[in-house]
Amino acid sequence: MTRLPGERLDRRPGAAADVADDVPLVGVLALQGDVLEHTWALMAVGLRPVPVRTPAQLDAVAGIVLPGGESTAISRALARSGLDAPLAVRLREGMPVLGTCAGLILLSDELTGEDDALPRPGGLAVRTRRNAYGPQTASFDVRFDVAGVEGGPMEASFIRAPRIEAVLDPSVEVLASVEGAPVAVRQGPIVAMTFHPEVAGDHRLHAMLGDLVRAGAGR
Repeated sequence: MTRLPGERLDRRPGAAADVADDVPLVGVLALQGDVLEHTWALMAVGLRPVPVRTPAQLDAVAGIVLPGGESTAISRALARSGLDAPLAVRLREGMPVLGTCAGLILLSDELTGEDDALPRPGGLAVRTRRNAYGPQTASFDVRFDVAGVEGGPMEASFIRAPRIEAVLDPSVEVLASVEGAPVAVRQGPIVAMTFHPEVAGDHRLHAMLGDLVRAGAGR
């Protein structure tokens, strides 16, 4: 089992057993945010998760998760670590990526207002508003169907969530909406959502990332 250096990984219900060394490595950007939760989710769908904190670690992975957290803090950490430019290049080359909440913000080609100045890799043709659903105390859970995901409605947690204000290119597929606003989208090898599937323990979107990685999307 792959472990995050210096961190404890307790086995959670439903987590996969140790996986073979020939299973693709999938990174979790480990600079800030829900790193362990995504690590457990990737393990549960039979992938080999590894933390990504350096360009060398990024070079080793076939896909990556950009977790929720604080988008400004993650943006600054990307610059400090030297990951900002290499990550943008890998995404342009078609590396599969799953972005949740702050991860979606970092993937968005446009942000509303002054937030558009936030340094980020981009690559996803949407316009996004940060913290659109209010502060942490306004967090909520909701259930909805996701296109391409079998097994019934998905339970999702919205925590200081962004809102996708507009889809900027017809190649962006809306996978799910809540009250008329997209909450999960896909554009080629990019899958992104405004919510936290890892909080509710629903791993089906991580499995979608795994399918993209195994298919060699963008390779």
